[in-house]
Amino acid sequence: MSDDLLGEVPAMPGEETLINEANSNPPHKVDENLWKNRENIEEVLFLLDESHWPQQSAAEEVEIASVVGRLQVRLQGTLKTLESFQGRNADNIFNTIMTYLPQDFRGTAIRLQRERSERNKQAMVDALVNSGGSIRDKYALLWGQQMERRRQLAQLGSATGVYKTLVKLLVGVPQVLLDFIQQINDDQGPMEEQRQRYGPTLYSLTSMIISIRLFLFLSWARFEARKLKKDHLAILEEAMNIYTSELERFLKFIGEVFANSPFLVTADEAGSAESRGSDDYKETVILAGKTHELSLTIDSVNSYIAWDFSLVQSKLNMDIGFSVEFISPSGDSKLILPYRRYEANQGNFCTFSAGCYKLIWDNSYSTFFKKSLRYKVDAIPPVAEIPQSVPEAEQ
Repeated sequence: MSDDLLGEVPAMPGEETLINEANSNPPHKVDENLWKNRENIEEVLFLLDESHWPQQSAAEEVEIASVVGRLQVRLQGTLKTLESFQGRNADNIFNTIMTYLPQDFRGTAIRLQRERSERNKQAMVDALVNSGGSIRDKYALLWGQQMERRRQLAQLGSATGVYKTLVKLLVGVPQVLLDFIQQINDDQGPMEEQRQRYGPTLYSLTSMIISIRLFLFLSWARFEARKLKKDHLAILEEAMNIYTSELERFLKFIGEVFANSPFLVTADEAGSAESRGSDDYKETVILAGKTHELSLTIDSVNSYIAWDFSLVQSKLNMDIGFSVEFISPSGDSKLILPYRRYEANQGNFCTFSAGCYKLIWDNSYSTFFKKSLRYKVDAIPPVAEIPQSVPEAEQ
């Protein structure tokens, strides 16, 4: 039907890009196809919105409105299903990584970093949309962010850059899992089998939604010269019903495939849960009237400093003062965490500058009692921020 329209009225300015996309092969990556489907679903919903309909008579409007209303409901439901599928996949991968981390304050810091990174990504998308960016611009940004996440996984597998620290925390990870992560982006890597086996079904769905979008786009532009006929509306609705039902069926199936992929192996399943829980606390005695200080040199802004401490064999109402300072290169100090007395404490904060941070346990107020302190401290680099100069990776 699109070819018929183009035969009567040749392509006009602004139509070539979409026509070329409809005549091209879909992307090879599975997740890029999923994003491409999301993009085109939104583009079709944009065209179906009443504000973008061509001018028409009252009778024509009633006939089209009935069909369009049903198409919108189907597409909006499928869009939510696709968004939910992608969100669950991202959470499953992250939660699998977290099972290999020691189950202490460091896991909390890693989760905070991820939440911070995802908030920043969403803020970039919101800013683009609010400034008038197109749907195409929005999804170019979303795909770039997805590639950033893929690069992070690849760096985790090869333990490069700031990820060396994170890998140090991933105690007991099977080497086969790290190899899988490192090669996940390779053209002939571990994902290629899934692309060849399951990709064609998804590729055909990508082509189908682009074809639906192209027909609507051309129809609206040529509505005065050629009105939409009832049989065209019927074919359009049938195509939409097939597309939405088949995409939802594919998502349900591929979700089960991904859930059983070799990447989603927890620490318990890999038999490394015991190593994961290794105890690396330190103990020290702080004499009455003295302090104990620990200095950490931080190289990257937005790193997390995290701690967990308690007093050993403490007597009733016994506590210890605790505070955190930042020491500038010029030697000036800035209080980060105000002084307070604790029996035990667990916490973290995000660094605002590279430099030296000093954690201070204070027993100077005590005249008679020494304190036995058991503590664990770590600095976790900003694992969510990867330089944009890294070559593009593939799923």
